[in-house]
Amino acid sequence: MDSTKNFISDKEFIGQYQEVLELSSGNAKVLVCPSLQGRVFTSSANGDNGFSFGWVNYKLLASGKILEHCNNYGGEDRFWIGPEGGQFSIFFAPRTKFDLDDWQTPKVLDTDAWDLVSSDQQHASFQKSMDLPNYSGTNLKVKADREVRILDGKQVAFELGIDIPEKVGFVGFKSINTLTNQNDFAWDETTGMLSIWVLGQLISTESNTVILPYDRHGSGRLLNDTYFGKIDYDRLKILDEAILYKGDGKKRGKIGIGPNRTKPVIGSYDAENGVLTIVRFSFDKSKKNYVNSMWEHQDDPFSGDVVNSYNDGPLPDGSQMGPFYELETSSAAANLQPGESLTHEHATFHFQSERSDLEKISMELLGIGFEECF
Repeated sequence: MDSTKNFISDKEFIGQYQEVLELSSGNAKVLVCPSLQGRVFTSSANGDNGFSFGWVNYKLLASGKILEHCNNYGGEDRFWIGPEGGQFSIFFAPRTKFDLDDWQTPKVLDTDAWDLVSSDQQHASFQKSMDLPNYSGTNLKVKADREVRILDGKQVAFELGIDIPEKVGFVGFKSINTLTNQNDFAWDETTGMLSIWVLGQLISTESNTVILPYDRHGSGRLLNDTYFGKIDYDRLKILDEAILYKGDGKKRGKIGIGPNRTKPVIGSYDAENGVLTIVRFSFDKSKKNYVNSMWEHQDDPFSGDVVNSYNDGPLPDGSQMGPFYELETSSAAANLQPGESLTHEHATFHFQSERSDLEKISMELLGIGFEECF
């Protein structure tokens, strides 16, 4: 574990360049940034000197530069909106190519501040109105609301349905994210539909394994592993109850699971730092339309994934944003009438302790131990 990367050092560093708010409950702390869409930058299970769980792009923050395509400052709970690719993409302008040169993150999801509506020691809420033109030429008018809450020990135990051993350090927080249709027409398969997309960027290590439980009784495709090229065989394991993916930040790739196979919990185990991460999220099995973010003109724009994991690595030109890895969840496609809203909840929990304590929690929540982990 990098002893210099603790919560207080990250808070002080980020605070030099962005507005920050600290939420706290006992030893647990969460750092929220109103000036960057109300994202959770990082958190700690053990106070100011505890390990800082979120990945932070120190170089970009300190540079003061605004990059052209995307400003990846980091953060372990960031509000984005899908789809990223396809004919209803909000990241590609009409008649552009689906490649890195034409990819453009909307500023309202990238560099813009959101309005801080209210805050106290346990929560912060934000709001933003936005226009999002898509690849097909439809301008989607959106009101976004977002609340971040830190959870106390009783709330963490209740949310997860477990007893937390006294010697286990933990932090838990939840983001509650809402989209409202402000157009005078419905969002549907002809106009394009949006989704709420929450991305968590976390610290990658050589011994970090992403764990994605799946419904083995579900129908259809189990896994999409071709987002940025086929995943190498030695970086992926398909078990009876879960998919394991190497989250070391050394090889760029992304995987996803669709609604017929999703379970509403994912996680990761970092043996080097002694960290088990759990993500729980809202999921309605009856919803089948999820936006497709593949960078191509799509035969089925609403056959996308519910959960994704991205592992960072060098880009084709040799540069690299990270290293980091991501745990991502998405809402169903927002098939909304004017004035209607859709909400997606995404809760993150970090546990720190000895391997045996963490393995017990993993068995309870993810259904597997650590013997198969990378």
